[in-house]
Amino acid sequence: MGLLALANPRPTLQSTRLRLWCHLFQGRPRKDGCVVCLVTCSSRPFPGAPVLGATPEEAGAWMAAPGALQRSVVAPSGRHSASVLFLHGSGDTGQGIRAWIKQVLNQDWSFQHIKVIYPTAPARPYTPMRGSMSTVWFDRYKISNDCPEHIETIDSMCQDLTSLIDDEVKNGIRKNRILLGGFSMGGGMAMHLAYRRHQDVAGVFALSSFLNKNSAVYQALTKNERERPELFQCHGTDDELVLHSWGEETNQMLKSLGVPTTFLSIPNLYHELNKSELEKLQAWILKKLPEKPNDE
Repeated sequence: MGLLALANPRPTLQSTRLRLWCHLFQGRPRKDGCVVCLVTCSSRPFPGAPVLGATPEEAGAWMAAPGALQRSVVAPSGRHSASVLFLHGSGDTGQGIRAWIKQVLNQDWSFQHIKVIYPTAPARPYTPMRGSMSTVWFDRYKISNDCPEHIETIDSMCQDLTSLIDDEVKNGIRKNRILLGGFSMGGGMAMHLAYRRHQDVAGVFALSSFLNKNSAVYQALTKNERERPELFQCHGTDDELVLHSWGEETNQMLKSLGVPTTFLSIPNLYHELNKSELEKLQAWILKKLPEKPNDE
């Protein structure tokens, strides 16, 4: 497996595109006819983070203990009355996705009354990278929507992320004032967390994300009649890593199971973040989490 590390600690357009085309393509052909081999890129989002593909020994000193997730937090500028949990994509970090959003928007993503929490997944062996260490929320058998889910690692991470939700509740934030979401794998993790464990949260967002065809999320929703949190989903039409059709199929399946959904197709967008997308997400967040709750 090839290994490419970028020294710049802040994401740039160049490093974003490199991560896009190099990260876990597994030899899938691009539209231009080229075939990209299995290569891993990392921009080392903050000092001390392991390069993707590091051995267990190399990553061991950095790995978080189970249940003790590292996180980057943007505090609200005013009175804290709501929280957003934003989960990064595979191989990234909380600090990395925060810096990427800041680079796209030319400013930190902040709110008057909402705390934004960017946790970091602990490094674990990742099967699509032939068992090399990567900061991923769960393992996959392969990058496909047509294979079984690695439910053991998904369930384990649901427990760890629940502790972050519990922390917010202990600090006086009601569950219906908490949003869960993320980019790529982070969005998939957020859907598992909300629709299987925390259906009383305010909503879910998923950017460039998907669920497997026989996902445990669908099974859980089939078994209960509780009100489902609304889903806000965006996906680039030119995404060749997580196909646009996978995101559409996920949205259609969830909608058929009673989830109120919004699906926005972003023209000419690859597997990356986009200013227009983030601005639409911000407007949706403020709609779901107004500064003054309706019951106050």
